[in-house]
Formats: sequence, C-alpha cells, structure tokens
Amino acid sequence: MISRRKLQYPVSSTLRQYLYHFDRQREIPQVYWEMCRFTGAVPYEDPKGRETLWVTVMYPPEVFAELRPRLTSIYTELKLGRDVTQHEHLLVDRIDFGDFGNSKPFRVRITNVFNDNSDYFYVKQADASRIYGLELEHILSPNRINYLVNGTTLIEEHIAGIPGDVFLRNHLPQPGLNKVRIAKEFTKFNERCFILLLGDMRASNYVVEITPDFEEVQYRVRPIDFDEQSYEGHGNTYMALRYSSNRTITRLAFKVLNRKTIDQYVAEEHAQMTRRAKVESGRLRALLGIMRREELAPREHVVSLARDLDRIHGTTTFASCQSMGELTAKHISLMLGI
Repeated sequence: MISRRKLQYPVSSTLRQYLYHFDRQREIPQVYWEMCRFTGAVPYEDPKGRETLWVTVMYPPEVFAELRPRLTSIYTELKLGRDVTQHEHLLVDRIDFGDFGNSKPFRVRITNVFNDNSDYFYVKQADASRIYGLELEHILSPNRINYLVNGTTLIEEHIAGIPGDVFLRNHLPQPGLNKVRIAKEFTKFNERCFILLLGDMRASNYVVEITPDFEEVQYRVRPIDFDEQSYEGHGNTYMALRYSSNRTITRLAFKVLNRKTIDQYVAEEHAQMTRRAKVESGRLRALLGIMRREELAPREHVVSLARDLDRIHGTTTFASCQSMGELTAKHISLMLGI
C-alpha cells in the first residue's frame, strides 16, 4: 500500500512556538547526528534469539564518553521535566539503531545501577509530520504521549506493549483469549486512525497493552509510529483493517461482531474523541491552524486524498482543500461534528 519512503518536512518556526508553549520544545542536547558516529554494529536478537530489524551499535571510547552524560540528561529531562545533575547512577548500557522507515531511530537503554532496572527512549530526526501525529494522538486519543524536541533532534518515550505482529502471531491463537474484547479494541483503533488520518498502521507499527481486570482482561491498541501522519494520497492507507498484516484480526472482528455492534463501538469512539476535542479545543484549534498552512505532502497526494475522502463520505467538501493540514482539520471536524 505504501511503496516509497516518505519525504521529510522541517519543523517550522510557528510549530516550534506551539511546541514551546506546550512545553515540548526543550534545551536538550541535539545528539541525533552525533549518534550516527558509531563505528561498529552487530544484529540485535530478541530474548528468544531471533534477529530483529535493529542492530546494536558501538562507538569509539572518546565519542561514547561525550554521549553518555548527554543521553542520561535527556532521559531525566524526559522523565522529570528538568535536568538533574545527580544522575551518575544511570548507565547507558546499549544503543540500538534501526536503519528502516523514515526516522532511522536510535533506541537507548538506560539502566539504574542500584537496582538493575532498565528503561528505553528513542532518538529520531525531527520531522513535522511525525510531530503532528504525536500531538494529535496526545490530544484526541485515550493515550498520553511524552516527547521533546530541540533543533533536528526528537526524543520519544518508549511506549510499552506487545508488538502487534507478535501479538497476532503468538497471543491471538490462544484458546483463553477474549476474542470479542480484542475485536472491539481493534475496531476502535481502526476508527481512531482513520479520523486522525494516521497511516501505515501495519502490525509492526502498533503495540497491544494487556491489562488484567477484576474478571476479565482489557486490551488497548496503541500506535508507535507516526511517520505517516496526513501524508499518503489514498484513503485506504489510513484504515488499519486494510493492511495484509492485520488480516487475521480483521477477519476475527467481522466474525465475532455483527454490524450493529461494530456501529456501536464506532459511535462510542466518536463520542469519546469529541469529548476530548472539546476539553482541548484551544490546543487542537492552535495545532490545526498551524497545520493548515504547512506543506506536509506532495500536491498530488492532497488532490488524490481529497478525492478519496469525498468518495468515502459522499460529499464534495474536501475538493477545495489546498493542504494536508486543511484536509485533516476538515476530516476531524466532519467525523466528530465539531
């Protein structure tokens, strides 16, 4: 469905002002390009010994000596909202690099030497599309997003959960799985992505949170990749159910949920997102106002997506849109009635 690597778009001065106002723009070290100075790499294997798309990178001692305090200060800024000078007990014990997707991220593992507890964060290239995706997810979804920006460096907090492809392969076939609940959550997740025009939600680009409840188990599907926010020119790319890697969960949803039940869950998601939009109306209006005026995709993508959205909704309201931001704002307004 997505054949080419997405173009990157710089973070504009107006978007940076927005980020500063909402405490996303911070004076953190700009380390992305410095982290590209690694001199060696070995394939990273998961705990079961399977190779992944990540490689663990190595640095010359003098480069790593410079990186270590910068990375630990970024971590404390991300977690505490301020730099804490006394973080000698934090150890950067692994850095992984992903030469895939659009962001080519680094994944940093931080370990507390007092209790051996580890956490992760990601260092990526700052791209306007990705930041708009993170903000829209934070404002309109049930999930809170923690990230920081400075210059060309974007820092993202790790989103915990079972990778979607692993969940579909290892957990979905289990006999004790509550199929109706996971089908319900995937239905709502698909609707959220479409409303926000967040694309490329193939199985490897989201995680599944599993929370034991007093009688049953609750599921939450969360996107972890926001590269394809309001970029592609075809409406189907914003529907998670259309991706072949999600075929098993899509089939399950249509098997265990009838049309009325699906409509109910879709209506629930619309109502919840509408409430969030009203609570955060000022922030949402400011974000979409900036987004309308920015170039976030080639012109032909805007024209093609406008045509698809008019066809999907049976309207002519999108044909006059001049930018992806304008399309996104109009789509959210139409879907949520705001």
